Amino acid sequence: MSNDIQQYSAVIASTYLKRAENIGRFDIVDLAGKIATEKIVSLPKGMQYPAKSSLEVFNEIEVRNRDLIYKEFDTTHHLFSRIYAGTWWSAEQCIWIDAIREVLDYLLNTGKIVDADFNFGLTCLMHAMAYTSQGTGHYAQYRDAKDAASMQDINKYRQTSVPAIFKKKFTPLLDWQLSNVVDLGHELISMDYLDCLASLPRSVIYADPPYAFVHYSRFYHAMETIVKYDYPVLQAKGENLVKGRYRNDRHQSPFCIKTQVHGAFSSMFDGVKNSESDLLLSYSNTGMIDIDDLINLAALTFGNGYKVWFENIDHNHKTMGRRGDHSRQVQESLIIAKKL
Repeated sequence: MSNDIQQYSAVIASTYLKRAENIGRFDIVDLAGKIATEKIVSLPKGMQYPAKSSLEVFNEIEVRNRDLIYKEFDTTHHLFSRIYAGTWWSAEQCIWIDAIREVLDYLLNTGKIVDADFNFGLTCLMHAMAYTSQGTGHYAQYRDAKDAASMQDINKYRQTSVPAIFKKKFTPLLDWQLSNVVDLGHELISMDYLDCLASLPRSVIYADPPYAFVHYSRFYHAMETIVKYDYPVLQAKGENLVKGRYRNDRHQSPFCIKTQVHGAFSSMFDGVKNSESDLLLSYSNTGMIDIDDLINLAALTFGNGYKVWFENIDHNHKTMGRRGDHSRQVQESLIIAKKL
């Protein structure tokens, strides 16, 4: 069973665990192209990005793209075109994202594909989103063109084709998937961890909670939105939208909140103990709770009915260049609690 409260996680897990038997019969890009071409032609003037322009002209185009958020649409699939044009993607790229999602919805709703195929298509679409985004590998905030160098780098991604990246991933991934994936009846769910623990029979549980004070939902909200495709209310401060255009309902994990992390782990240990399960817990010495305190909490909560121990592993952690370095040494701990 794979559980993550973020639904995009279940979609990606499906690509590893469920065979997409039917989707290869359809040319998703060709079907989406018929939708996208019509919508791109109907865009207001001055929305396209030339290969070269002045910084002033480029930023004027950016503003016109972002202004689509105030436009009323009369089509069923316009979520990304309205919310994200001129942010991580151009309006044209957003139209393609919406069009591919529309095709996947149509194929699923008409019974031509099943959930495994649909999730496979969404995984390829998330890949295309990632490799056409002008961001830095996540969706916390998009970049502004502040000078010629940043403009040129952003425009490089504005010129990148969503359908081309989608297609480049789709064919080899499907070949790999059909050759390697064996459906063993795995369950892919998106529940709060406490609800999941309460529903489990005796199991072996691997838990990998977030370590940092920054919520993962801030970095990956666009992936959650393409999966849910639910036209969310966006977070605002006063009358202004937050720059990241986050979902107003994005998940806030107690493992990322200093005043709640101790209680979150205590509840996790209780949930594991109640089902008499075994636990493998991965955590870091840079986490929200001191690793020694966490080990002591585990030993205290599980008590004499469990054997509790830990293993430490040196790990090279990627920083994504946040602090001027690309990686740093951290220590990962695996805390094991085994029912006696």
